Amino acid sequence: MNVRPYTPADADAIAALARAEEARYYERRSHVQVEDVDEWLSRSKESWLFEDGDRLIAAGWAGVWGDTGTIAGVVADKGRGIGSDIVARAEAFLAAEDIAKLHGIVQEPDGEARRLFESHGYREVRRFYDMAIELGAEPAEPVVPDGLVLDDFRVDEARAFQDALHEAFQDHWNWHGLPYDEWWELRKNDDHSLWYVVRDGGEIAAAVRNESNRHGGGYVAILGVRRPWRGKGLAKALLNRSFGEFWKRGITRVTLGVDAESPTGATHLYEGVGMSVESSTVVFEKPR
Repeated sequence: MNVRPYTPADADAIAALARAEEARYYERRSHVQVEDVDEWLSRSKESWLFEDGDRLIAAGWAGVWGDTGTIAGVVADKGRGIGSDIVARAEAFLAAEDIAKLHGIVQEPDGEARRLFESHGYREVRRFYDMAIELGAEPAEPVVPDGLVLDDFRVDEARAFQDALHEAFQDHWNWHGLPYDEWWELRKNDDHSLWYVVRDGGEIAAAVRNESNRHGGGYVAILGVRRPWRGKGLAKALLNRSFGEFWKRGITRVTLGVDAESPTGATHLYEGVGMSVESSTVVFEKPR
């Protein structure tokens, strides 16, 4: 078996592995795309692709997010010890990093992966849902309270936009925001016409950043409401604004990811606008 690092040319093959893995666990069609793999691997510091002859049979990667080392991957040929190999390689690599804990990320129905991480001393600490909606009609017009304005993002307010989201997510589990310069370097070429804000005078009370080509449709990448403005329907207004723009562009499938234990009750909000859970990811943790 050959083991080598990831290259961008491998993204399509890894996406195919991920789609096949999801097909084992869910009845729905998987929407994993090359863009998703690019994002996963762009956040990694080390990666391992396992080849049996000319066939890719597994991929694993490790990265660092704040004080946490992360381990993830996809294994097509189970029962050959490849998953254990990925965990061992990742832990050895992350041993040199200045981190407080390790996280292993797996699909919730994958019992083999659960047993693997538990056998290495990990325990389940969190679940995240992938939620989706198929728009069957033009979404409702967004409504915000008097005195507030739902508006498009302006490039000259990029720092204020990021600051608002940082503040909105300060009580989110394991949140680690990027420094502004690093974040803007990643996002400056995005389609900013899919970014929206709610203004209260000169302040950004809430914000959403969307993408148009993820998971087979539109993607709500991050949505946050600052604490003083919560409970006013701003998140729902931003969702309806986002759905409306996707609808105008002919995009009817919209997805997002959410913490199953979100302190703001985000899961209930998304269900209230017609979204439903498509899949669940489990995070396992082990302290360093």
